[in-house]
This record gives sequence, structure tokens and C-alpha cells, in this order.
Amino acid sequence: MTFSVKKTAIAPVLLSFCLAVMFALSSAGKAQAQQQAPQRPLGTITAIQGNAISLKTDSGSQVIVQVQDSTRMVRVEPGQKTLQGATLVHLQDLQVGDRILARGTASEDSKSLMASSIILMKHSDIQQKQRQEEEAWLRGVGGLVKTVDTAAGIITLSTGAGPTAKVVTIHASKATIVRRYAPASVKFSDATAGTLNQIKPGDQLRVRGTKSADGSEVTADEIVSGSFRNIAGTVVSTDPAANEITVMDLITKKPVVVKVTADSQLRKLPPMVAQMIALRLKGGAAPGAPAAANGTAARGSGGGPASAPASGQGQWAHGGAGGGTPSGIGAPGGWRSAGGTPDFQQMLSRMPAATLADLQKGDAVMIVSSEGAGSVSALTLLSGVEPILTASPGGGQSAAAALMSGWTLGGGGAEGGDEGGQGPG
Repeated sequence: MTFSVKKTAIAPVLLSFCLAVMFALSSAGKAQAQQQAPQRPLGTITAIQGNAISLKTDSGSQVIVQVQDSTRMVRVEPGQKTLQGATLVHLQDLQVGDRILARGTASEDSKSLMASSIILMKHSDIQQKQRQEEEAWLRGVGGLVKTVDTAAGIITLSTGAGPTAKVVTIHASKATIVRRYAPASVKFSDATAGTLNQIKPGDQLRVRGTKSADGSEVTADEIVSGSFRNIAGTVVSTDPAANEITVMDLITKKPVVVKVTADSQLRKLPPMVAQMIALRLKGGAAPGAPAAANGTAARGSGGGPASAPASGQGQWAHGGAGGGTPSGIGAPGGWRSAGGTPDFQQMLSRMPAATLADLQKGDAVMIVSSEGAGSVSALTLLSGVEPILTASPGGGQSAAAALMSGWTLGGGGAEGGDEGGQGPG
């Protein structure tokens, strides 16, 4: 009887012990399986020491990739989505700044990885691809959306200003990449995948693709668009401490407080260039290229606003543009198209940079802004525009919309060539 009681009491203890052991073994097995599961860190090489590659992943973590004798390494071109055409490379072919996708077994703390294979994309190849795509964007068309036919995939776009104004028809297909700017940004790295039904009349849009012979139609490879507010007015006051400027809107006749952030792009037109643009808006002939205007227009700052859609390497490039508007695009003077008409967007991107301190009370400005909850932030601001506002009907609003829409979304230059941001694709 006593033995039976003890046996009955011991049974649950033994059962619990067995279950605990089984659970521990199961957990250990799962942990071991997770540890042995192949890992695929993707990022940019920051250092190479012997067989160890220091990798900064796109998620921001640091991983040491150990290259073994058996590690298979291949090189692919930017934009390539398969390994077809990939070429074999060796460890000595890798350099700091290159991007790699490594595959192998991670350590328990995931801070190192024994690589079984590495896919390489050279930094120089990415830069070249970025330059090619930047040029494609600069050859593209930018303006204000007039109509959208989602079912037919047709968008009509109002481009240019004054006598150069025209309507361009854009044809989109299922293969067309559509992106949408974030509400408070014209940085291409902030744009996300979008759809045609998000595009509305009045939106700013830029497209790259194949143009018809007369330039009236574009078969779109990629479209980027956004909804922004255009302001044309005069400076009432500036507050450098608060990074704010108060502008009297010439349309609403009301003051608007505009914030100037680190991402705001400020440019100033030299007087002679502003007069040339005003003359074009009136229907006159520009007396020459801005390159003759104190030599500043053609040189400018060598780059444009941070808004430029510049690269398209998908998750590989994961980055913004590649170092400013390429020199030599267009005719001498840097702002005429092949047909001889001024390319205002290219010209504006080459204007000298300005600061909030450069603005004085009474200065005329044109602003493209985002509008959030109770605040307005400048995305792009152009000063020195008095002659343009005087020459434009509607108090300069139409000129601000027409001239700056293309520049805001595609003026060249960008975010310092950082392959760590997000690219199209």
C-alpha cells in the first residue's frame, strides 16, 4: 500500500521530467536548425581584411562575411535579375563600396557568416548605370497632369510655359514602372511604388521613355508623380532662427509661412537669365544662351535639386542619384534642347544655390511646397524671378507651375551618390 502510494506520486514527476527533456531537445533542435538555415545579407562593403569582408547591410547592421576556398563568387550587371550572363570573380576583384549578396551559415549571434556564395555588383557599374538613367530622365518630359484615363493607360501632360507650352500624351502599359512621391518630399529615395489611379489632374509628373518624332507622345518606361502646392509671391519677412519665410501669395493675397528644411532646394536666377525667361514667356526670342550671363548659368553648382529621379538598380543600387547633372547634356550653354528651344528644367538645375539669408523683404519667389497639418514646407524655392512674375498672366501662378513642375521632379543631381537609399525598380 505504501509502495503503491509512492509509485502514484512519482509517476507525474517522471512524466514532467520527460516532457521537460523532450521540450529542451526540441528547442535545441529548432535553434540549431535556425542557426544552420542559410542567411542572405545584402549590403555595401566597408572593409576587406584577408578573407573577411565587413558588410553594412541595408537594414543597418554590420556583418563579417568569411570567404572560404569553396565560396563561389560571381559578378552581375546592375538591373540584372538572374544569374544568366554572370561572370566568375575572385576575392581580389572585390573593393570597398561594391555591393554584394552573400549566402551562407550565420553564427549564433548573426554577426558573422561563412559564405557559400557571393553575388557581386561593382560600384563603378552602378554609377555608370545611374548616369545612363539620369540622362534618360533628363531627356524625359515633366509638367502638370491635365487628364488621366486609367483604363486606357493614357495621361495628358501640360509642359513648358508661354509660347513653348504644349500638351504631351503619355502612354502607359503594364510594363511601365509607376512611382509616387511621399506627401512631404520630392526625394526620389522617398518615392514608393504607385498606380495610375493615384495620379490626378494638377499633379506634377515626370516620365522617361520613348518619344515620338515630334515629341508630342511618350511611351512610358517609368513615371513618377506627386501632389504639391505652387506658390508665387513676394517675401514679407524671414526668420533664420526658425528657418521660416513668410510669403505674400499673389493669388490668394494672403501671407503664407513656409518652412525651409535641410532638404529644401534653393536656387537664384541671375538677372539676365530671368529677363531671358520673361522674354520667352512673352513670345520674344531669347538673345542668347545663359552661358553668357556672367558665366554662372552654364556652370551653376554642377547639380540640381535632391528631387531628381536618377537611378534604377532595384534593391541592388538601393540608392538615389549619382552625382549631379552630367555635363555636356544639351547644346552649348547647357540649357537648349536639340530642337533649339530652351530646356528650362535643365537650366534651372544649374542655377547658383541660395540660402535663406540671401532673401530680402520684397524679393519675388516661386515655391513648390508640401502642405501638412497646419504647416507648409518648401521643397524647391526659386528667387530672382521678378521679371518672370511680371511677364506671366495670373500673377505668376501659371509660370510657377509650368516652369518648376519639371524641375522639381527631374532637374538632375541628387543625394550624393548614396547607394544606400532606394532606387526605382
